[in-house]
Amino acid sequence: MFRTRVISSVVLVILALVTILGGGYLLAATLLFLALVAYRELMKACKLSGEGKKLSALEINGYIGILAYYLVMVFVPDRIYLFLAVVLILIGFMFIYVFSFPKYHSDQIMSAFFCVAYAPVMLSFIYLVRELPYGVYTVWMIFISSWICDTCAYLTGMAIGKHKLAPVLSPKKSIEGAIGGIVGSALVGALFAWLFLIPETGSDAMIWVVALISAAGAVISQVGDLSASAIKRNHDIKDYGKIIPGHGGIMDRFDSVLFTAPVIYFLSVILLGAVHG
Repeated sequence: MFRTRVISSVVLVILALVTILGGGYLLAATLLFLALVAYRELMKACKLSGEGKKLSALEINGYIGILAYYLVMVFVPDRIYLFLAVVLILIGFMFIYVFSFPKYHSDQIMSAFFCVAYAPVMLSFIYLVRELPYGVYTVWMIFISSWICDTCAYLTGMAIGKHKLAPVLSPKKSIEGAIGGIVGSALVGALFAWLFLIPETGSDAMIWVVALISAAGAVISQVGDLSASAIKRNHDIKDYGKIIPGHGGIMDRFDSVLFTAPVIYFLSVILLGAVHG
């Protein structure tokens, strides 16, 4: 199992390098695929998918809405229309709710909309960060704040972890590990800024700004990790899927990234924009 996880991780890193460095249509298409798979995983976890190979009306609305959202993201420059796309997806769910009443309960409609907003919409922020000025560099803060945080938290927790972070939800996670993950992300973020962003922008302040953004992202990434675990506990499942050998589903591997990407986007717009104008 460990060997399988390592091989899968290496493949994921290579794919991330190729798609993120390529950006544009390649990255958008990759994220769309991940979004559709993650949506399917969440709908199955929430028991909202159709029987067998048959799609439910809720699934169809979700798939069409996700596709429309990503097309708007890529081809419409004004980002305000992304909010319109999300609103229209919700309206679509409400149409199904009203005109098929009482087939679906209100909590099913809310869960279906949540499945769209939670993974597909939040994943799209990877593309949005990549499209920012210096996005080819700043997009890596998403993974520094999630995957580097995971590694540093695990190593710190193994070495000195004593106090439980969320004893009921995740007994192995410790407060010391969480702090180690945040500090590790900040340090790696600062090193990344020194190597890539300072030569590109000429601003020494990038070290502190990127360290701060990476630390904030690390805090949120741990909430994202625990949130995905909580959903699995609520629905009594071990993994969301089996698409990634040794890791499970898209939701199992990208749970922390989902929360980190929007935070990195908004902090980059606010803080990096303020530093570099």
